[in-house]
Amino acid sequence: MFQKLLLLVFLALVVSLLVYLLFWPVPISPRAWSPSPTPALEGHYAQNSKLAGTERLYLGDGFAPEDVALDSNGRIYAGFEDGRIMRLEPDGSGPREFVNTQGRPLGLVFDSAGNLIVADAIKGLLTITPEGERNTLAIAADGLPFRCTNDLDVAADGTIYFTDASSKFPLTNYKADILEHQPNGRLLAFDPKTQTTRTILPELHFANGVAVSPDQSFLLVCETGRYRLWRVWLSGDRQGQAEVFIENLPGFPDGISSNGKDRFWLALVTPRDRLLDKLLPYPFLRRVVMRLPKFLQPAPKRHGFVLGLDREGRVVENFQDGSPDCYAQIANAVEHDGNLYFGSIGESTIGRFRLP
Repeated sequence: MFQKLLLLVFLALVVSLLVYLLFWPVPISPRAWSPSPTPALEGHYAQNSKLAGTERLYLGDGFAPEDVALDSNGRIYAGFEDGRIMRLEPDGSGPREFVNTQGRPLGLVFDSAGNLIVADAIKGLLTITPEGERNTLAIAADGLPFRCTNDLDVAADGTIYFTDASSKFPLTNYKADILEHQPNGRLLAFDPKTQTTRTILPELHFANGVAVSPDQSFLLVCETGRYRLWRVWLSGDRQGQAEVFIENLPGFPDGISSNGKDRFWLALVTPRDRLLDKLLPYPFLRRVVMRLPKFLQPAPKRHGFVLGLDREGRVVENFQDGSPDCYAQIANAVEHDGNLYFGSIGESTIGRFRLP
């Protein structure tokens, strides 16, 4: 009798688990998409250990300094997930708190007046004076509030180009946006003269990094969910037009920056996930995965990966490190004075790598 009772309990648990995995409501409405096969890590993407020995710059007690910015004095800034933006001296010493946005600072860049412009995933588009005074520039566009203000760049005319990664999911639930694979993101522009924000490129799958070209003729924006970058023309005969700049990347494109001369530095925050690529054509299975515990869902892998691109989208530099102690999950790479400075979603420090 006791064994029969145990069996009934076991069967009930199994049935309950199946009902949960198959029918429990989830916040995503997945759309089928079949990605191209992942490029092999060979040729332009050949696996290497060039990033080995990346220096770690201690910021203090905190985690996930997503982006890096340097002011006109060479001081280094990065934002923790608890809202603090930390500042280091040019040599990487003396960490101190510069300001707390009370949100989640992601993209950072200085404007020509020395103000730190911040894409804050919670608070929106912010500006912070050199003295640390914080002001909000925008929290919505076209009647749609920002849910995950992500990355940005400032053009020579002062226009701030930035992304809202998802109008549906906050940063704390970014996996839901990736699993849903709907075009919830957009590229936006804030005009400091009119204090207005407009949509430049809608319907992006997790809109991410932004970089304006040195000649101001175009900008690049990362579409993380589709492993590609777009080019949006800002001037000339093709002004306002958008085209794919590079696609079918071997990893998830996150941040991108221009060195002001001849390179765009693209951070691939993690290599492509084979399981996720296999799930993408099947919306029902992605709903099932969404119901699983987080530790069973696809997750970023520890692999340092930064590409250098020319203005035509050709890969001209390939820096990697997949060793166990590598500086990993690089979310942004910024060039300054012969070094690349790395932000990361998987580290507590800034990375500094001397360019060859």
